[in-house]
Amino acid sequence: MSPTARRTPGRAKVHLANPQALLLPYQARWIADEARLKLIEKSRQVGMSYATAYACVERTGAAGARHDQWVSSRDEMQARLFIEDARAWARAMGRAAQDLGEVLIDDEPNRRHSAYVLQFANGRRIHSMSSNPDAQAGKRGGRVLDEFALHPDPRKLWAIAYPGITWGGSLEIISTHRGSRNFFNTLVREVREARNPKGISLHRVTLQDALDQGFLHVLQRALPPDDERQAMDEAEYFDWVRRGCADEESFRQEYMCEPADDESAFLEYDLIAACEYAAHEPWAEREAGPLYAGIDIGRKHDLTVLWVLERLGDVYYTRHIEALRGMPKSDQERVLWPWVERCVRTCIDATGLGIGWADDAQRRFGAARVEAVTFTARVKEELAYPVRGAFEDRKLRIPYDPQVRADLRSISKVTTAAGNVRFAAERSASGHADRFWALALALHAGATQRPIYDYQSLARRRWAPEQELLPWHEHQS
Repeated sequence: MSPTARRTPGRAKVHLANPQALLLPYQARWIADEARLKLIEKSRQVGMSYATAYACVERTGAAGARHDQWVSSRDEMQARLFIEDARAWARAMGRAAQDLGEVLIDDEPNRRHSAYVLQFANGRRIHSMSSNPDAQAGKRGGRVLDEFALHPDPRKLWAIAYPGITWGGSLEIISTHRGSRNFFNTLVREVREARNPKGISLHRVTLQDALDQGFLHVLQRALPPDDERQAMDEAEYFDWVRRGCADEESFRQEYMCEPADDESAFLEYDLIAACEYAAHEPWAEREAGPLYAGIDIGRKHDLTVLWVLERLGDVYYTRHIEALRGMPKSDQERVLWPWVERCVRTCIDATGLGIGWADDAQRRFGAARVEAVTFTARVKEELAYPVRGAFEDRKLRIPYDPQVRADLRSISKVTTAAGNVRFAAERSASGHADRFWALALALHAGATQRPIYDYQSLARRRWAPEQELLPWHEHQS
C-alpha cells in the first residue's frame, strides 16, 4: 500500500499503489492497531472518523462480538453522521444492520440521554451520542471519543468513559488540538514526555502526512470535474488550505497538529470552546430577552464590527455579528443603525474616528441608549476582564466560527517594564481583534455597573431606517 508517483485524475501526484484500496495508509494503520488505549492527533478532514466507523462495524458486527460500541461526538449532527458512515460501511461489508434511529438510552429523573443506534444481526449495537459525558456513565463496551478536544470538558469525559472498558473493549480518542492547556494535549505530552504512564498507543497525521500518502488523489476522485481543486497538486492544495484559514495559528493547530499556545493568549481555547454554540445550531434565533450591542469602529485597515447580545437570565446569547470593511460611513450606518434602534443599550467605540460615530448615534438615539467609550489602556483593561469572566462562568454563548475564534484568540495581555498592563493584538487580514472589542462593548452595554467613560448627553432623535436589516455577512469593498 505504499504511495507511488503516477498519473492520476486531477493533478495529484501521489496515490495508492492499489487503486482499489478503500483506506489510505494512515487510516489502515489506525484500524489495525488493537491497543486497549489509543489516541490520534490529526488534521481536520482527513477521514479519521470515517475510518473509525469502518473499524466499529468490523468488530461490532462480527459473529461472536462481545461488546457494544459507545461513540461520543462533538454534537448531535456529528453523531448522526457517524451512524450514516457506519451504515454505509455495513452495506459495503455485507453486514446485516438495522438503523434504529434515535433511541432513549437513559430514562431517569434528571438523566435522559438518547443515541443514534445501528443494530447488527448478532444483537450488538453501535450507539452514537453527542458530547454529554454523563451519557457514558454505566455503559460497558468499546469507547470512541471523536473530536475529543472540542468537548466542553474533555477531562470529565475521559474520567467517565474510561471505566466503561473495565470488562473489555478499547478506548479510542480522535481529535484535532484545541490549545496547549487542553486535556487532549496533556495526554499527548504524557506519551511523549512522561514515559507514557497510561500505556497509550499514539498516532499522528498532519495535512502534509495525508497528502504524502495519497489523500489528494482520493479527494479529487470524489470531487466534481469542475471543482477548482482538480487543478491542484499536493503543494498547491496545501497552500490553498493554508490561505483559507483564519490565521496562521489556526492553520498550524487545525491542520498540522500543533496546539495553540495558551500561555500567551488572553483567552484559552478551552474557555472559548465551552461557550460556543453547536456547529449547526440556529444561534441567531431570538427569544424575548433585551438586546445589547457593541460597535468597534474600523479605521483605514480594520473592520467595523457590530456584536448583538440577548440577555436571558444571567446568560448573554449572541444573536448577530456584522463585520464591515471598505464601506462609506453612510452605507455602514444603514446596516448598523437599525440594530441600534432595536437594542436597549449600545456601547460604541469613540476613539479617534469613532468620535463622530458616537456623536451621531447619540443624536439619533439619545445618550441614555448609546454610551460613547474612549479606548485607553485603563478602559481596555476594564472591558477585557469581564469578557474573560463571562467565558469562565459560561455566561456567554458565541457562534462556532473560525474567524470569531481567531479574533478572540488574537488578544494577549502584556505587562510592560513599568508594571502596566496592556492588551495587544496583531493586525491581520481578518482584522485587529475588532470582534473581541465589539463583544467587550456589548457585554458592557448589558452590565448594570456605572459607565466607565463619562459623556455629555445630547438631544435624542430616533432613527427611521429606510432599508430592512441585512443578513449577517461581511461586506467587502
